[in-house]
Amino acid sequence: MLTSRAYAIEDDADFIHNFYERLVVQEAFDQSPRIQQGDRDFLADVACVALNRLPPRYIRHDVDMTFFMSPQDMMEIENKVATAVGDALHYVEARERGEDPRLPPLEVSLIATRADKPVKNPAKAAAKKTDDKPEKTKNTSAAKDTGKKSSAKTTRKKT
Repeated sequence: MLTSRAYAIEDDADFIHNFYERLVVQEAFDQSPRIQQGDRDFLADVACVALNRLPPRYIRHDVDMTFFMSPQDMMEIENKVATAVGDALHYVEARERGEDPRLPPLEVSLIATRADKPVKNPAKAAAKKTDDKPEKTKNTSAAKDTGKKSSAKTTRKKT
């Protein structure tokens, strides 16, 4: 891969995974008596449809993802997984009956961007915004002085 050494994928293929895989399989099990009875083919079909409706989030350890998430993020993920699995269950069952079902449209974002999230401490956020504004410093006046010197040098060269 990134090194020149030989790498055996078969030995280490499980060192990364999609964060949603375990959540989807558990949710499918919780929602479907058929999956609870052990229908692995049905589980695989439902999981594939549901996972294709969620964004990929590849991680090494689940804690890598959950450590930096707020309770609101976790709640949103749980709701999105439950919806994706419910839609997938209906879709796969309808296909088995010979129907031509349509899945509902996808929502694009799964987790709001940090800028869109509600602020936990509004006073701290306001202070940070003021700190981010560029301040006029002595460097600005030094740059003006440098500009004056360079124009003086230019005048000397012309004479």
